[in-house]
Amino acid sequence: MKTLHKPRVVLAGLRGGSGKTILTLGLIAALRETGHKVAPFKKGPDFIDAGWHTFAADRQCYNLDSFLMTDEQILSSFAARSEEADISVIEGNRGLYDGLDIDGRCSTAELAKRLEAPVVLIVDVSMATRTIAAIVRGCQVFDPALNIAGVILNRAAGPRQVALIKSAIEMYCKIPVLGVIPKLTGNIFPERHMGLVPHQERAQSEKAVRWAKNAVEQHLEIDAVLGLARNVPPLTVPPSNIPPKETSTAAGHSPRIGYIMDRSFWFYYPENLEQLKHLGATLVKMDAVSDTALPELDALYIGGGFPETQAAALAGNENFRYSIKESIDQGLPVYAECGGLIYLGETLMVGQHSYPMVGALPIQLVLEKKPQGHGYTVMRVKEPNPFYPVGKILRGHEFHYSRAVLTSEKSFHFAFEVERGHGVDGTRDGVVRNNLLATYSHIHGAGDPSWARSFFDAALKRKMEKFHK
Repeated sequence: MKTLHKPRVVLAGLRGGSGKTILTLGLIAALRETGHKVAPFKKGPDFIDAGWHTFAADRQCYNLDSFLMTDEQILSSFAARSEEADISVIEGNRGLYDGLDIDGRCSTAELAKRLEAPVVLIVDVSMATRTIAAIVRGCQVFDPALNIAGVILNRAAGPRQVALIKSAIEMYCKIPVLGVIPKLTGNIFPERHMGLVPHQERAQSEKAVRWAKNAVEQHLEIDAVLGLARNVPPLTVPPSNIPPKETSTAAGHSPRIGYIMDRSFWFYYPENLEQLKHLGATLVKMDAVSDTALPELDALYIGGGFPETQAAALAGNENFRYSIKESIDQGLPVYAECGGLIYLGETLMVGQHSYPMVGALPIQLVLEKKPQGHGYTVMRVKEPNPFYPVGKILRGHEFHYSRAVLTSEKSFHFAFEVERGHGVDGTRDGVVRNNLLATYSHIHGAGDPSWARSFFDAALKRKMEKFHK
């Protein structure tokens, strides 16, 4: 065991939509501009906010999630990414105490206590005054072990309201108000069905982050936040669970693993790709819209994303779609998550338009207006598949608006029995055909390192088979 004594702070809200993401982005950008190396983290299985944090910090954001990871894995990951940073900024999700059950498992509060980090509570003060102090005090006494060290008042109306709220908090809660954010105009972070619009789709992403940074610089006491972040105890952490990079892969034969990273597919936990690289894989980045065919590969990984927003462009790249289908027919190991599953189906229906997809799976996908699957998943591996042993329990996360319509069950089978979540049809997930496995669930590599090993081994096997032909 070792200790980590680095500044750290958690930004939390009372609910989703409280403004914590924009304020977190602004704080990260403001700290970066003053020369601080910021290690950003996002609590929970989120890709969009984490992508924005990465963009603002110019440093990879990592997810910390106690449903997908053990305490030791969380602490190890946090320590490894914080060691060379000046400060770690962790954004919570949903409300401070919101978790899986009445005990608040997997909540932001639970994570903050695990990291021994102070919490700055962001409170929407719209149409309220003294009641805000009662709310903050309630959060304090709800769990006295949690260090709520300061408050940010968001969407404040005017000086009279602010003066009364600040006085009440200082009197009853005994903690400082670190900032007062007025009702900001010109929202340049529009939202879509899964949250903020991804930064890849924002032509003026730099302008958006600069807007958030300016708001924080004008209205937040950044030095006071830094003071709280620095006033933390040493954190005892286990040894790193990041495996050392392997340099002697099968006598120098490094398998080539392709992954699609573009405006359609970019939901990848960074650990998943990093672990494949550490194991010795050569990662090959591709674009499903602009590339004309798959390069020479030993395996293919297609993550989640928003294929529905690029459906016409994906459908229009017929050569690329055909090359994927042909490779799957020839036995290429393929792992696809959520958006990747959609892409590998026959068609994607968006509104009144039907777009042809890869056609590797006899499934038609229909984009609905409400989520078809949303939340943590637990799946039991029931049938043989290319990557997981029968009997293994998988813990993941799903968030999809698409509904799967099976057109045939003759050419594939389901590998997973869904114990929690929705999957493909409410009870099953993990579509298997040849060496392809497609699932609605996202698996976190830091929480389940066996995923990377099994996928890598399948790629290496493919590589060696071709080598010995």
